[in-house]
Amino acid sequence: MAALHGDMESSRPLSASLSSLSTTRPQASQLAKAYRQAAQLFLTRRLPEALSTIEPVITPPPQADSSAIAGHAPIATASRGTRVKVWSFYLTVLNAVVDLGADEGKAAFGSARWKQLVTKCRDGSVWDDVVRDGYAGAEGDVDPDVVVNLATLLLTHCPSQRLNQQRLETYLSAAATPALDVAPRDLAARIKLLELYSLHVLPRNDEWDYARDFIAMSDALDDERREAFQLALHSLKEERDDAQAREQRLRQQQQEQMEERRKQTEAHRLEQSRAEDERRKRAEENRRQPRSSDDRYRNQQPQPTPPPASRTSRQQAPASRPPRTPSPGLYNRASTMFASVNALIAKTAHQMTANPMALFKTFLFLLAFLLAIGRRDLRDRVMRLIRAAWEKVRRTVGMGVKVSYI
Repeated sequence: MAALHGDMESSRPLSASLSSLSTTRPQASQLAKAYRQAAQLFLTRRLPEALSTIEPVITPPPQADSSAIAGHAPIATASRGTRVKVWSFYLTVLNAVVDLGADEGKAAFGSARWKQLVTKCRDGSVWDDVVRDGYAGAEGDVDPDVVVNLATLLLTHCPSQRLNQQRLETYLSAAATPALDVAPRDLAARIKLLELYSLHVLPRNDEWDYARDFIAMSDALDDERREAFQLALHSLKEERDDAQAREQRLRQQQQEQMEERRKQTEAHRLEQSRAEDERRKRAEENRRQPRSSDDRYRNQQPQPTPPPASRTSRQQAPASRPPRTPSPGLYNRASTMFASVNALIAKTAHQMTANPMALFKTFLFLLAFLLAIGRRDLRDRVMRLIRAAWEKVRRTVGMGVKVSYI
């Protein structure tokens, strides 16, 4: 009984292996069928159907399903070639979903579902899904080709490459194997990973010196590849520096243009302000202009010459300009002369009024005189007498004026 028990106990692993093989064959057929259907749907751009077809293959089944290993997706028990094809296809579908954009992606998958798929690619959580569901959580067991596709997906869609750098460093440390102990296909995939890490991820994180040292110390690179990587890294550094210099010049030009526009705007504003001030000043002058113009017009018009008036009127009437003041001597002499003439006329008129007979005699004399001048000889004699008398009167008047002046 004890021997039989031992035989039975020893036969259990073999039976488990046979059971596993019997369940693996239909799974492989199902995986291949699902992969072909999903690929056909993807080629026709039916992304939701392609994703829904491939997801049961890479997702752990419910616990009630006894056709797969508990806690693992059907892809975990597939052959290496199948694993690489299915996971690479799944990552390709996710990349296409993100490339749809918000409008088309939400229309195809719905808003919540599309955001969930995009978040997987941008925060790197898809890497955890692949390691957990496809490789039982063993980071170093992930196929190198699948890691290449994961790193490429994160390099394309992750805003920061710090997570990508960390995941690649973890994988390279966990899967460290001497180059002589790996197959040529694994070596090519490892070199591809080193290229992504040193020439793309590290430069995106601005770790140029570390990338240079990593290439120099890598055991998976021969001298020829090492030199090619160093040249490529140097070219990338120069391109990055040139791009930064161009961006700096562009920013400087934009700043200069903005400053120039600001100065032009300020000058235009000042010019408008000056023009507005000038306009207000002209408007103010125009409001005062009619009265000032009339005053200037009246001042420029020639003033009419006032009619001659008596000495008393001229003295009483206000003059616009002060008259020229005659010299005291001339004024006194003229006054004296007028006074003498007035006195003579007044005396003569008084004498005639006081003695009417004398006035009658004078009238008779003039009548006789008029009759006498009818004769030529008498007229000439009378004219001589009148001239002589007038001369005496003139002398007498002149002497009187001189005496009065003295």
